Amino acid sequence: MTDLSTKLCGIRLKNPTVLPAGILGVTTASLIRAASLGAGAVTTKSIGPEKRAGHPNPVVAEIDEGLLNAVGLSCPSLEESVQSLTEAVKKTKAPVIASFYGRTIEEFGKVAEEISKAKPALLEANISCPNIEDEFGKPFGTSCELASQVTAAVKKRTKIPLFVKLSPNVPDIKAIAKAVEQAGADGITAINTLGPGMIINLETKRPVLSNKAGGMSGPVIKPIAIRCVYEIYESVDIPIIGMGGIGSGRDASEMLMAGASAAGIGTAVWKNGPAVFGKINKELSTFMEKNKYKKINELVGAAHG
Repeated sequence: MTDLSTKLCGIRLKNPTVLPAGILGVTTASLIRAASLGAGAVTTKSIGPEKRAGHPNPVVAEIDEGLLNAVGLSCPSLEESVQSLTEAVKKTKAPVIASFYGRTIEEFGKVAEEISKAKPALLEANISCPNIEDEFGKPFGTSCELASQVTAAVKKRTKIPLFVKLSPNVPDIKAIAKAVEQAGADGITAINTLGPGMIINLETKRPVLSNKAGGMSGPVIKPIAIRCVYEIYESVDIPIIGMGGIGSGRDASEMLMAGASAAGIGTAVWKNGPAVFGKINKELSTFMEKNKYKKINELVGAAHG
């Protein structure tokens, strides 16, 4: 009998699958549904310091083996977000991870303090969105110093365990991971979308996305995500939520062996619906039984010598 449960900073998940930020986490109902269909934990859409419209449609485009998206961090007011988060925490039968962002280091701290009032299980600082450089400048996650400063500012304003979401679009993700760990991060989420990338409509002779470029996700980026998680695991001693192209039990097993304690399922949910959580968990259990793994922690980091 296999045990799919895992822990993130002392928080128990019934299985290692996680709904990432921005996939279905727009409403309380969508978080509840994902949890009821098998997600071990669910993450809200990134919450910001004020109401934000994001980019105009189209914001998502399918590509071979993945998606391009440039939603642009749309969100309601901070007050409304905290109200929705409070409701989600009370009603969702899985740990709720609150994703959030700020335009400045101070705003990261302020938003963290406010959303902590809703008592989510974990916080996730989104310091790595690749689709808002024109407005916010380079993501904080591209600099060890800035990533450290954001992490430290947040840790001063909350007692809830903090995961920091890192970008693959850096020369050395290991260095960023070490920096946020040293600044007090309790865990790491990796990776955010790759890119940004672009596709062009041949008939209109224009980029498909209104923002022109967007972050790339899905199976096409899985080898990069696996490599990033593998490197991070060898560099830090805090847990990792690994994500990027996970769509099957074997994919999830690979991510766990790379060093993740949990696996985010994003594009596969967008394409196949939240029932994919149950499918992946069943496949993961079958893989573990076949290969005589009894617990998830026997898989975590198994690819390391």
